[in-house]
Amino acid sequence: MRRTTTMLEAEMSNPTYPRHRTRRGVLTGSAAALGVAALPAWTLPRSHGGLEVLALLDAAGPFPWKSAAAFPDATTDDWARAKRLDPAAFGPDDGWNLVFRCFAVRRPGGRVTLVDTGVGPEGSPASSWAPVPGRLPDALSEVGIAVSDVERVVLTHLHEDHYGWAVLPDGTPMFPDARYVVQHAEVASLDAGSSSISYVVDPLRRAGQLHEVQGRVRVPAAGGSLTLLPTPGHTVGHQSVLVEGGRRRILITGDVLVHAVQLAAPEVSYALEADPATARRSRLALLELARERRALLATAHLNHPFIEPR
Repeated sequence: MRRTTTMLEAEMSNPTYPRHRTRRGVLTGSAAALGVAALPAWTLPRSHGGLEVLALLDAAGPFPWKSAAAFPDATTDDWARAKRLDPAAFGPDDGWNLVFRCFAVRRPGGRVTLVDTGVGPEGSPASSWAPVPGRLPDALSEVGIAVSDVERVVLTHLHEDHYGWAVLPDGTPMFPDARYVVQHAEVASLDAGSSSISYVVDPLRRAGQLHEVQGRVRVPAAGGSLTLLPTPGHTVGHQSVLVEGGRRRILITGDVLVHAVQLAAPEVSYALEADPATARRSRLALLELARERRALLATAHLNHPFIEPR
């Protein structure tokens, strides 16, 4: 999601909603003002010897576009179902309230794969429209993750609100021991003058930490595995992540789903998708995979992080 580019979840009253919330601190500011969970992390505890998935709240705030403009083909019934799924997404005057969330997958021994890095600090490319500064460094600290614990950073795509903390303002990689993993198609699709190249791709290349992959890739990990799944459409090289080896399989969706209306009606397109038809196919396929694998969806922009697929 980005201003020139994109929320969902079941309410906590849903009997299938996981109750494993861990309070490690309180988030102030725009998140509290919006009424979203003022917590840095929601955790799905690991099974014995398995993986642990933590949802880390980087920021929250209103999106610059009105909901109807962002999803012009959604019907009145679609909006009514979406409001039941995620009432906090609906602000006054057709406003769209959203959160910006990253996910940490922690394996036995404490090493971590981080999926996405949020909006970043003041002055990051997302600053022109997103609520900065983000608080990912504090959220990591509050759940006991040091930057040196992060061995891998998976970037679902190269939009401003997903790579903001990948590097520090001076271009130094925030996670010095990590390999940053992105689909080759995503990097290849960028315009030469893109801030994605100057802010994150070039600095990571210079540091020798950018790792481009092609297609579906399974990454074994002690206690389970992560599988990178190409889910194009929102961007050319968008990828999602299937986590296996914890209490539940988890599908980290990235921006395949950006609003509850796309869970209520998966055919609904987002106005700023690069390829709406391809994005629709990816969304339908990902939801079907989640149902087949009995996986929870882990979403970046919804007011609760984990949800059962519909």
